[in-house]
Amino acid sequence: MPAQPVGPGVHAVDTLYVRPQLDASHIVSAGRHAAVVDTGTSASVPHILGALSALGHAPEDVRYVLLTHIHLDHAGGAGVLMDALPAATLVVHPRGARHMADPTRLIAGSVAVYGEEAFGALYGEIRPVDADRIHATTDGERLMLGDRALSFLHTPGHARHHHCIVDHDGAGIFTGDTFGLSYRVFDVGGQPFIFPTTTPVHFDPAAAHASIDRIVATGAQAAYLTHYSRVTDLPRLAADLHGDLDAFVEMTLAAGSEAALEAALLAHLTARLSAHGYTGPDAERTLWLELDARLNAQGLWFWREHRR
Repeated sequence: MPAQPVGPGVHAVDTLYVRPQLDASHIVSAGRHAAVVDTGTSASVPHILGALSALGHAPEDVRYVLLTHIHLDHAGGAGVLMDALPAATLVVHPRGARHMADPTRLIAGSVAVYGEEAFGALYGEIRPVDADRIHATTDGERLMLGDRALSFLHTPGHARHHHCIVDHDGAGIFTGDTFGLSYRVFDVGGQPFIFPTTTPVHFDPAAAHASIDRIVATGAQAAYLTHYSRVTDLPRLAADLHGDLDAFVEMTLAAGSEAALEAALLAHLTARLSAHGYTGPDAERTLWLELDARLNAQGLWFWREHRR
């Protein structure tokens, strides 16, 4: 599947994780230089390398592999991709750097969430990255990709090892999961539907609210979400995210069980989607919302049980 142009010098690559248009990697080009933002899984790497080649970039042109955070749908393919990009540096939040060099605990944590069989099917091989090729960011740090300026904002809430990448020259920001999920199948009249992701184990509602505000305060005209790519009108979408976060917390504190919370989340998102004007079949709603409701419930329930 070819890379799709989504912004100035920015192309989205469908990593084909689980299903099409669920998970995106992005390629940023600055002349002959390139960077890859998020990698998908190891199975995604051939799609990224093919997209780089189609855009005229040789492997040695890639200066950075930029991970928004180290959840494996974003970073599972980093080791395999870095092995194919001889001049690249892996850029990651400092809380994630050691797990990229030694992914043992990262793998164990994901197996605990998904189970061993599902983990293998979803993520496959997780290779370590040479520690000498890893750069851990400081909050507000700026790096240059050719003549294109990129800066890094530490944005906890979804994960403590999350940062967002501001593309100053392209007036955009790569938000990973901090600015929620927005699947293109739910667009109505060109307007996106967005909701937060609160997956285990670092969800922090106060930090999530603050990070959303920080993203909007950059003045970026577009956000590039890993799930899934470009959205605009960030202040309006931020209001939706804030509203959902408050509703999620209220539902969590009122729920009698994790299963009841999952059902409440799914009902809430389904109602919001109807209010958005989406009229697709119920089976499609379930396909796209059920897994996120389950994972969000896990993260919210963990927060409820451990927030003290």
